Amino acid sequence: MNPYLLIVLLTSLGLGTALTLSSTQWLLAWLRLELGTLAILPLMAQPHHPPATEAATKYFIVQASAAGTLLFAAINNAWLQRHWDIQHMSHPLFTSMITLALLLKLGLAPMHTWMPEVIQGVSLNTGLIVSTWQKIARFILLLQIKQILPPLLTIIGLASILIGGWGGLNQTQLRKILAYSSIGHLGWMVLILQHSTALATFALLIYMIMTSATFITLKKCKATTINMLTTTWTKRPTITLVAPLMLLSLGGLPPLSGNAPKWFILQELTQQNFIPHASIAALAALLSLYYYLRLSYSITLSVSPNNLAECLVWRVNYPISTPLSSALPPALALTLFLLPLTPSALTLII
Repeated sequence: MNPYLLIVLLTSLGLGTALTLSSTQWLLAWLRLELGTLAILPLMAQPHHPPATEAATKYFIVQASAAGTLLFAAINNAWLQRHWDIQHMSHPLFTSMITLALLLKLGLAPMHTWMPEVIQGVSLNTGLIVSTWQKIARFILLLQIKQILPPLLTIIGLASILIGGWGGLNQTQLRKILAYSSIGHLGWMVLILQHSTALATFALLIYMIMTSATFITLKKCKATTINMLTTTWTKRPTITLVAPLMLLSLGGLPPLSGNAPKWFILQELTQQNFIPHASIAALAALLSLYYYLRLSYSITLSVSPNNLAECLVWRVNYPISTPLSSALPPALALTLFLLPLTPSALTLII
């Protein structure tokens, strides 16, 4: 892709999210959301092969459908209430329509079916943007809606956690596994959204750090399937050492960073007397933990098929450093060692 065009697209992508965060009215928020959507479509279709084109087309159709629903509900709400304010919506029908439109844009269950297919069709770099940066503006808009029906968020949150764990069990493609992981993590955020916006924001922050570290690691290893992970130890021995810990952090095991949001969310649900919800979420998290353990096993304890009667030699490469490579060490450090700093992080968010 032309470097100047790439700069324009990435700038539009960043501006779309940044301007959406500063929006207080639905019309401006809708325009800025679509600016980000239009900016990422050329990046998704850039490899010029059928899976990428198919993924870009599916993403466009889903986002356009959600945008149409959101605009329709916002216009009708403005017609009834004489304002476009995001934080002062009181009509239950249009509030629910806007909530469902944002959840469709985020890719939560039961409107999740587009997410694994889109992530599978694009490159790892674009998948990283779709899984992290593109979630911020939609989730922040969801945080600003005050009158969301609690049963709606509870059902969608629990369904997303279950499907995020169940859907990734039989996958062999790493990008699809990360897509289901994204659905499961977003389910945790939506589940706690009605009780504590600070915890939901904290969970989003930790999720973005862990997912960024995972995508960058897979990019460095040039791995897109589980079988390709079995050769990591010959090419990237250092990554072989830290990647299982990173994956277990995604699974939420202590004392890694990924344990913090799940721990606090379960604690908050228990204190609010939602013990059945906390129990279902905790048990469903074991499903996703299984495929994280499966990936860890493939990296550390598996050897790729080899017909030669000799051992594989080390193939340690020293590629030229890139901005993505430079982001890997801090992302890994935050993924593994953020748990002791959790009280300070929550204080800053609150």
